Order: sequence, then C-alpha cells, then structure tokens
Amino acid sequence: MSPRAAWRLEGIGFGRVYDYTAGKADWGSFGLPLEGARPRSARVGTYARADVPTCAPTDRLPEVCDRVEAAGWDTCFVVNAQRVVLGRLGRSALSGRKEVTAEEAMSAGPSTVRPSLELDKAVARMQTQNLTDLPVTRSDGVLVGLLLRATSD
Repeated sequence: MSPRAAWRLEGIGFGRVYDYTAGKADWGSFGLPLEGARPRSARVGTYARADVPTCAPTDRLPEVCDRVEAAGWDTCFVVNAQRVVLGRLGRSALSGRKEVTAEEAMSAGPSTVRPSLELDKAVARMQTQNLTDLPVTRSDGVLVGLLLRATSD
C-alpha cells in the first residue's frame, strides 16, 4: 500500500495502519496468512519439518555427527545465533567425521524455498531436480524447516 493510501485509511478512522513496503511475497515468506482460493495447506510451510538438526559454525564435526545420527537424520544445517542458514552438512560431510568445525565442512549457501511456495510447485521442482528434500527459510534467511519428499521404492 502506498503511504498516501495509509494516510487516507487513518483519516477515515483506522487507528493502526502500516505501510508494509516489502510486499506480499515477503509477508507470505514469514508464514503469515495469505488470501486467495488456495488453502494454507497448499503451502510448503505447512509441511516443513522444524525438527531438522542444526549446529553452530564453531561446533566440532565429530560431535555434530553424533547428535545428527542419534536423532535419525542424515543432514544438518549450520546456523548463526539468529537461526540464519549459513550452510549445510550433507551425507558426505557427516560420514567423513573429520576433526574440523562445521563451518569448514559445510556446503555454503544452500538453495532454499519460502514457506509461502505452493506445495505442488515444490514437489514438481523436487521431481525435476531429483531432490529428496528442500530447505525452507524466511526471506531474512531464518530456517523454518525441511520439506521432505515421500518416495516409494
């Protein structure tokens, strides 16, 4: 909404009006409600697993491997104190168990999707790119979770 429209709304009695300049896509990336014909259940954020393991960049890889393995996962996201995704430890990094930090072993800047992405588009991307999962982050880089693709063998 433009600043002029915000002032107009205040002028006709709306007490709390905000000029949200980041836009609808950013709003949805925070998992906030969106209007439209498609229900919230059709969005990636509804299905993202929030319990995916995380670690700090300075954590030692052998200890991270132990935690990830005990939790039954084969991946871990390297995040800062605000949970912004810095990198990812995949199967090869976790199986190596080198005596290094998570930051030294991680793949930096993994590709992510937003919680507002329509589920059918995410599934199509996963199928096309032969992905088993997709990291889900807000527009500010904060980890929401991991979308897992169900596979049938």
